Order: sequence, then structure tokens, then C-alpha cells
Amino acid sequence: MTFVANPCRAEAWNDPVGAHRTAHQDRYDAMPAGANDALFEAAAIGPGDRVLDVGCGAGATTRTAARLAAPGHAVGIDVSAPLLERARVNTAAEGIENASYVCADARVHPFPAGGYDVVVSRGGVLFFADHAAAFRDLARALRPGGRLAFVCPRPPGPHWEDTERVREVLAGFEEVTVEPVTVEAVRGRDVPDPVEFLLSPLPGGALPASRLAGPEEVLLPFAAGRRPRTRAGVWLVTAVRP
Repeated sequence: MTFVANPCRAEAWNDPVGAHRTAHQDRYDAMPAGANDALFEAAAIGPGDRVLDVGCGAGATTRTAARLAAPGHAVGIDVSAPLLERARVNTAAEGIENASYVCADARVHPFPAGGYDVVVSRGGVLFFADHAAAFRDLARALRPGGRLAFVCPRPPGPHWEDTERVREVLAGFEEVTVEPVTVEAVRGRDVPDPVEFLLSPLPGGALPASRLAGPEEVLLPFAAGRRPRTRAGVWLVTAVRP
């Protein structure tokens, strides 16, 4: 792996976090999937486009981008080697030949100047240590007129408290739009299912027993037909490189 700007986060994504996400890849992909239609409609990927998917994880969004861009190419970048290995396996299994993956920190990776027509990210941009610097680098990676589209949490999520904060870190772009979108996610087969899933990566004793009391009851209000569903607010952000 190349130099990373946030080594502690990279270490986590290659050990406990990456292992848990790889083992439960389908579930992790399903949780933010409600944002996919809005993201890819905004990105307007067309045949022949060169696409960069930032924080691609197990590659679900990279594979979608590759299908839309054919005969162009999609590159997924992520710091998690376990997730990227799963991405390569899934990509081969689906017969997709125009997608590839890079294990690196997108904040400091030397992207080719003007090498991409579109940059997309389904939440991956959230994890940059320095958002303003990262988006300057991504702007350089886009050709003039190239498009940026990403989704990130609305408040109370970290880093993106209001639209002005988003516009600040995109100072090198033009035609910036920030649109609120509400997405729904199915969290599990029944109420106990997501409780076990969410607590499974925690080491024994990480939470006192009092904190764990009644977690299933907490999810009951979200159990439509006994399948827990939650809604989340995200920003859908688009911009154009001058």
C-alpha cells in the first residue's frame, strides 16, 4: 500500500472493521443502497466515460459505474485490502471486465491529471482527514468539465453540518449543488438480526451490561412488518471542474 494520510483509520479498515465488513459485505452494501439511484442519476455516467469511485469498499458502486461507462472504465479506490479482494472476486464473478481497483488513500494517491470524466462516492469522502485538500486533488484528477457526484450524511452526521460547509470544501469546483435526499434501508430479517449484527464487531466487555439492556426494544418502532427499516438523511452533492 502507498503512503496514507490517516494511518490509524487505514489500520482499522484492514483489521477489525475491514474484516467485519468483508464478512457481511452484502448487508453493508444494502444499507446505503437507497442512495444509488439518486447518485448515479446525478453522476450522469455515459458510454466511454472514465470513472473514479472514491471509498469503493467491496465495489458495488464501482461495478454499477463500469456497466454504465462501458466501453469506458471504472476505477475503485479504497484503503481496505480485504474489501478490495472481495471487490475483485465479485467483479470477476459478474463478468465485468472494465473495472479495476487500487488499494491506496485517495487523499494522497497520485491520480493522473485530468484522467477521469466522472468522480463518484457513496459516502467514502466522509473519511478524508483533510476534506478541502482531498477535493483539490480530486479536482485535478478530473478533466475540465468533468463531474463530481457524491452522497454524505446530513446532520447530525460528522463534518457536514450545513450546506455552507460542503461548499467550502468544494471551493475549486463550479456549479455546486447540494440537495437533501431521504433514503430507506432494511436493517435485517427481524428485530434481533440487526442487534446481533451491529454488536458483533465489538470486543467482549466493550459496553457495560446496562448499555446493552433492551437493544431490541429500541428497534421495535422501526420494525415495519417485523423487518426493521430506518430512514436516513443525506446530502446529494454535485459539482463541475472548471
